[in-house]
Amino acid sequence: MAHTRISPYWPPNIDPTKAPIAFGERALPKLKEELHSPELLTRQRALRALTDLVHDPEFAYQAISIGFLDSLKLLLLDEDDTVRQCTTEVFSILATHNVGRNGFLHSDVIVPLSKLLDDPVDVCRRNVHKAFELLSELPDGSAGLVEAQLVTQLVLKLKTELEEIQELILDTLHFCLQEEALQALSAGAVTVLKEKLSHSSVLIRSKAACALMGITIPLEGKNRVCNEGVIPLLVQLLKDQNAEVRANAAGALMNATVTTQGKYAALHADAITALLPLVNDKLSKVRLNVIKTLTTLSEAPEGRKVLLEHVNLLLGRLNDPSEAVKRATEIAIRVIQWKP
Repeated sequence: MAHTRISPYWPPNIDPTKAPIAFGERALPKLKEELHSPELLTRQRALRALTDLVHDPEFAYQAISIGFLDSLKLLLLDEDDTVRQCTTEVFSILATHNVGRNGFLHSDVIVPLSKLLDDPVDVCRRNVHKAFELLSELPDGSAGLVEAQLVTQLVLKLKTELEEIQELILDTLHFCLQEEALQALSAGAVTVLKEKLSHSSVLIRSKAACALMGITIPLEGKNRVCNEGVIPLLVQLLKDQNAEVRANAAGALMNATVTTQGKYAALHADAITALLPLVNDKLSKVRLNVIKTLTTLSEAPEGRKVLLEHVNLLLGRLNDPSEAVKRATEIAIRVIQWKP
């Protein structure tokens, strides 16, 4: 007589959207074979399974070692939206691992990925930008993006992309500008970033000011910021409620006011009045950038005349818990009190 028996074990976790994983060392080679299958469903399921596996750094290393990147580059051209979406997701996950970012550079992944910057699927574009942002955090990665002439495209995408993607682009530009700013300047980055300083999103305002801090490192960037009237907007951002926005705005002013043109543009925008209250800001990065900016402004006779009346305010920062702020304060006081 038959009996009903209930197993004490949980049923197997079977996801029909993912390919079953082969045992042991055969797992990744089997998935790689399935990525080249003429059957669309097989490719989709293999990619879904691979997406789960490459979160593990060991599987990511193995995947790159056996040539997955070349297979994935081919799938970026697939006509199916789901295949492209899953493929870009795999790239964005691999980019979280150091071995993945190095693999991108050795396998020339940047240009094939950049072909999807105009993809009609929002998620595909977001994944590509996420991969580029993570890659740009490596000096070699940002150099690779600059060499691929992608900075111009990134600047133009700031005008049209979704807000979430704009945040990723601004982060990528921040790292690329540390490598080289001329490409961004030629693409009209100052004009685009100027518009973003007034954005309703705190993150976009902060990241735009941060990018301007990088673009004002070369002399041409300093001059362009002055000529396009960005200085008054940066002065306004010193009053922003967000500390990161204030810190980045002060940092951009710090770089821009190195030149005589920048000094007087800031003085005419009444920058000293906006900077002085921030000497005692809670965030040390704000205090540091503000004090350094006051130092450059004091190099102009008009700036020194005003700041001589506020030396006592700076004296209070000589006991700042941040060593960098203390050193900056000592230099500022010495410059302000200098006599010919």
